[in-house]
Amino acid sequence: MAKIQLNGKKVTIKSNYSILDLLKKYKFADKKIAIEHNGVIVPKSNYRKKFLKNKDQVEIVHFIGGG
Repeated sequence: MAKIQLNGKKVTIKSNYSILDLLKKYKFADKKIAIEHNGVIVPKSNYRKKFLKNKDQVEIVHFIGGG
């Protein structure tokens, strides 16, 4: 298990969790989003490859359209 900070809140996740796994768990997988992992923006092509570890910080921002 690993403890990470997700959008300012501490959460516990399984070991070997990828950013994509995190998005699926919190139902962000099919939304227009931007991910920041430890202060660095993660390209969408790396969501499956980037694995989270203890004390990582993740910020998820999703876009809402309007007019």
